[in-house]
Amino acid sequence: MTQDDIIAVRAELSARIAAIEWRAGPTRLAPDIERIRELARHHHLPGAVDVANQLRLALSRGERGVPVHRWLQLLGEAVASDRAEAPRRAA
Repeated sequence: MTQDDIIAVRAELSARIAAIEWRAGPTRLAPDIERIRELARHHHLPGAVDVANQLRLALSRGERGVPVHRWLQLLGEAVASDRAEAPRRAA
């Protein structure tokens, strides 16, 4: 993956996070969070995958409001700061 590819992926993920920031209700957030998690996994951004998983768990526990917005903020930070890892090959 080139540096331009990484920049494009981060921009797409950041835009998706910003677009869902103020949606109401976990049923509306869950599909978007799942798509972000899938994209982050596909592009080898493990920190973003981990935060997306934690956000999904928080939503399933019924968290709302400020805690969810904080998870979204952390997800944005993870996307911005995560280093893409090369795919691991089986030996």
